[in-house]
Amino acid sequence: MKDYFSSNFRLGVLGGGQLGRMLLTETQKYDIYTVILDGSADAPCAQICNEFHQGSLMDYDTVYNFGKSVDVLTIEIEHVNIEALKQLDEEGLKIFPQPSILEIIQHKGRQKDFFASHLIPTAPYHRFEKSSDVKTWIESKGDSRDFPFVWKSAQFGYDGTGVKIVRSLADLEGLPEVPCLVEEMIPFKNELAVIVARNESGETRTYPVVEMEFHPTANQVEFVICPARIDSSVAARAREIALQVADCFGIVGLLAVEMFQTQDDQILVNEVAPRTHNSGHYSIEASYTSQFEQHLRSVLNMPLGRTDSKVAGIMVNLVGAEGYSGPVVYEGMEDILHIEGVTPHIYGKKETRPFRKMGHVTIVNENMEEAHRIAERVKKAIRVVSK
Repeated sequence: MKDYFSSNFRLGVLGGGQLGRMLLTETQKYDIYTVILDGSADAPCAQICNEFHQGSLMDYDTVYNFGKSVDVLTIEIEHVNIEALKQLDEEGLKIFPQPSILEIIQHKGRQKDFFASHLIPTAPYHRFEKSSDVKTWIESKGDSRDFPFVWKSAQFGYDGTGVKIVRSLADLEGLPEVPCLVEEMIPFKNELAVIVARNESGETRTYPVVEMEFHPTANQVEFVICPARIDSSVAARAREIALQVADCFGIVGLLAVEMFQTQDDQILVNEVAPRTHNSGHYSIEASYTSQFEQHLRSVLNMPLGRTDSKVAGIMVNLVGAEGYSGPVVYEGMEDILHIEGVTPHIYGKKETRPFRKMGHVTIVNENMEEAHRIAERVKKAIRVVSK
């Protein structure tokens, strides 16, 4: 293992948001020098990393020149300039996850094609060059049985943006004219996720299956529950499929695999993220090895840490309240700090807006039912508003 600690080694991270901020907690524990690139001068990482560079993650020269200044390069967001990463890779820079994998994953159409070609179970889908082609396709078939379905933009969708449930032709009006896909709408019991860690030596670990509860209108995760309240055979199948996906990609780093549990207990892969993920935030308090430490271990080819949970964990997202934009205020913080087993994480974003991710709260408890009761209480007690 290289001398990463208290040395001249430089770890580069593309992206300086909350995921990078939580990763910095782990690099500081190991005293690893960390260099961040982000487009915003007040990014959550800007004031606490060892070295901060401001610049566009999609600009070739910016990403290429940044990569030339570090020894290993990783990401906290997949929307980065792939051509620059390919050139750096050809020149011998270690980049994890690998550019070829990022190129597939950052485009949902290519993702789905990858699943299909590797026999990974996923919902039936069709790809289109632009949204108006979807309407033409539906009209040519003249079959109302196609409704409802899910429309997704092929790129740059996140946190519920770029996704729409289409129940009629009228719902297609106003969609952006971008490459997209439509998926059969799956009647599911649960939305699940499994995070897989894999290092360069091929050592692989999976975290327990988590259950995700979504906001009904914003399509954002409200609660992440670990362990998922599902049958053990379903959980085993979910971990097996997540491993299959990671092995097919040959990824080095973390891979978050989001899935549907169907009404007849089949597992279908929805989509993947090649990085630390909202579904793993609970692990900071609840697991033996947090997802952020595990990401660091995997991209630096260290031995992977234990992924079991010490206690039940539930994560509550803190997002900007509707009707509020401006300098952020967290109402109810004192109330939740009185509750045992509650740990808030504030992401360092000074400005709030409706549904913007501003932080999260983890609840740990030996009793899952009690943890869920506390999570509901926390959700009602705290509000993210503005001055």
